[in-house]
This record gives sequence, structure tokens and C-alpha cells, in this order.
Amino acid sequence: MRAFLRSLVVAVGLLAPIASGQEVVMKMASVAPDGTPWAKALLQYKKKVAELSGGRIKMKLFIGGALGDENETVTACKRGRVQAIAVSTSAMATVVPELNILEMPYLFRDYAQADKALDNANVMRSVNKYLADRGFMLLFWSENGFRSFGTSFGFVKSPADIKSKKMRSQEVPTHIEFYKAIGASPVPIPVTEVLTSLQTGVVQGFDNTPLFSFASSWHTAVTHYSVTEHIYQPALIAVKKDWWDALKKEDQDILEAAKGDIPVKLRSTLRKMGPLLLKNFENAGIQVHRLTDGEKATFHAAAKVAREKYLSGASAEAKAFHATLVAAMGGR
Repeated sequence: MRAFLRSLVVAVGLLAPIASGQEVVMKMASVAPDGTPWAKALLQYKKKVAELSGGRIKMKLFIGGALGDENETVTACKRGRVQAIAVSTSAMATVVPELNILEMPYLFRDYAQADKALDNANVMRSVNKYLADRGFMLLFWSENGFRSFGTSFGFVKSPADIKSKKMRSQEVPTHIEFYKAIGASPVPIPVTEVLTSLQTGVVQGFDNTPLFSFASSWHTAVTHYSVTEHIYQPALIAVKKDWWDALKKEDQDILEAAKGDIPVKLRSTLRKMGPLLLKNFENAGIQVHRLTDGEKATFHAAAKVAREKYLSGASAEAKAFHATLVAAMGGR
């Protein structure tokens, strides 16, 4: 009985508010490669946290997949091995499945539509609830951007061009369903294993943003890049909720204030880099094709099939979230 009481005291103590003036350690993990805008933004956030706390809040940043791929870092945060993560919504969806809705193909047609939805109060209310229910809290939004196809077999201007091709897929059902709907053969592979898989022929291509494709060196293993922009991928910086709840209010305020205009500037930087990165692809000998609206339209029917198939098996809460997103965009 005494041992039980001692254990109970320790458990309660772990969740008690951290004393004022006490050092706080915040470990954050991300697969963002070193030197990218994402990594620079996280380092800027770390610097601001140290500045506002007088060095009392120590943020330890693990980037470039130092602690594993995205799914592994989400699990690490859920289990308390790290206190914060910077990940794509699809990675977070491994434990918060409602977020899969955000990455359905051609859900968002452009950045303006994505911003309108994700900045909507009703959408934010839903996202915050889903995260809290699974033990997380959103610190701030960011994005990976619009994903397109990098391939070693030629351009992808229509579903016929990718039929039966082995394509690396992120390990998320909405991505896999889209590949199936356009006739490709999706092969789920963690971020940390993609380059080797491309080099050895395990897969013949991938989809990702120009920035991540370039920063991860995936572009070195393909010959063509087709700007289909078929999936918009948000990203988020999230913290373990019970760790956050245990902080003193003053420390929560510091971590909130430290983000400042970092999210806005990061989003702007990422979007401005797109055209430049496509030019860099061409300079590296990769052929680039920017699909016309008519060519993109050839994917829309398949995308609709993929969206409907995913929704048919989704939870009632996920379907309600989809309805909330559509309403926030002003309908489809």
C-alpha cells in the first residue's frame, strides 16, 4: 500500500505545474533537412524561446530525421520521448485519423482556397478537438505545399502515363487511394528510405513538393518532374498536451509569443521558392512540365473517385470534418 501511494505521488507530481523559474526542456523532432526554410524557421523559434525565457526554456531540436521518420516522431511525442514535433498532417493522421481528410486529392485547388479553409474558426475548432482527444495541442500551422510527380520514366500528363508504374507513396490512405484511382501501383515507404528505393529501382517515382524533393535529394534519382499539384499538404507544429498543461502559464505564454510572425513568413517563403526550385530542377538536367488546366482536369475524375472511396469508409467525425472544410471553402 505504501509503495502504491508513493507511486501515486510521483505520478501526480509529473503532471503538476512546473515551478516558476525552473528550467524547462523542450525536445522537438522533424524530418526537415538542415538548411531548408523549415529547419531555419524552427531554429529561429528556438532562438526566440531562449531569448524570451532568458535561457530558462531550453529547446533541443532534432532535424533531418535524426529521431526517425515522421510517423516515428509522432509516436515518440505521444509516448513522451519528445515534447514537440514539426510534421506533415498525414504523419499526424497516423494517430489523429480525421486529419487524413485534409490530404484528399484536389480537395484544395490553390493556396487561397487552402488558406480560407485552414484559417476558418470552425475548422480550427475541429482540429484542436481532434488533437486534444489524442493527447496533442496545435502550436501553429505551416505547410509542405502542393505535391507533384517526380519520375524516371517520363512526364505524367494524364493517368494513362502513370498506369502500372511503381510509385513511392506516403504511408497514408488518402494518398494510396489516389494512386490506385489513377492506375499506379503505390508502394508505402518511409521518408528516410525513399532515396535508396529510387536509386535501386524499388520504385520508379514519387510525389512531393519541389522544395522537399530538392532538399532530400530525391530529384537526383529521377529524370522528369510533372507539376500536377494534386495534393495540398499542410504541416503543423504540435506539442504533447499533458506536458503543455503541466507548464506554468508564464512558460506557455513564452512559447506562444515566441512564434511571432514565423508561421506567416515561413508560408510566404515556401510559396515564393516554388518557381525558383523548378528552375533549379531544369538546371540540374531534370525535365519539367507544368500541366495545363486541361491536363490537370484529366486527374479530377479519378480524384473524385478516390475522395468518395475514402469517405465511404471514414468515421462519422471525419465525414463531419469534411463537411466543415467544404463549408469553409464556400462549397465545391
